[in-house]
Amino acid sequence: HTVSVRMSAADADAEFLRMIVEREEQTGAAMPIDSLIILSRLRNERRLRTTDLARSVQKPETVVRGSLEKLVEAGMVEAHGTGKGRTYTLSAKVYRGAGQKAAYVRQAGFDAIQQEQMVLNFIDTHGSIKRADAADLCHISPFQATRLLNRLKDKGVIRPVGQGKGTRYERS
Repeated sequence: HTVSVRMSAADADAEFLRMIVEREEQTGAAMPIDSLIILSRLRNERRLRTTDLARSVQKPETVVRGSLEKLVEAGMVEAHGTGKGRTYTLSAKVYRGAGQKAAYVRQAGFDAIQQEQMVLNFIDTHGSIKRADAADLCHISPFQATRLLNRLKDKGVIRPVGQGKGTRYERS
């Protein structure tokens, strides 16, 4: 058997490491390797879905979901959305502990504005958008997509065309 070890030459994130060590001291247990991989990926890539993380951890999504829920309960990770579109980010507490408060605001605070802009860009490109398109585009639940579209409608930026399942939204 051959074992390969790959070591990164990248600078260590001392604040992030300190936060992990403090967490281990609080709980009296070493953090599972799955959790460390998840936290590292989220630190580097900001927002990921369970499927993205399952590939890194090399375990089934159900196992990864369990690890994610434990991290959510510990206040280290935040869940956004529901179902298959659910995404995960590091929590404000983690960014605070790593001395990166502005990074949290950049990552989490602009979601609503970004989603609105993405919907408007989609409409500008394709002429209209349906609720399912908005949900898929923004990685949010259909209910959240409805709220997003209603918010844009209330601002007078878009208008609904049609009713029920066939409703499309166009620029006002």
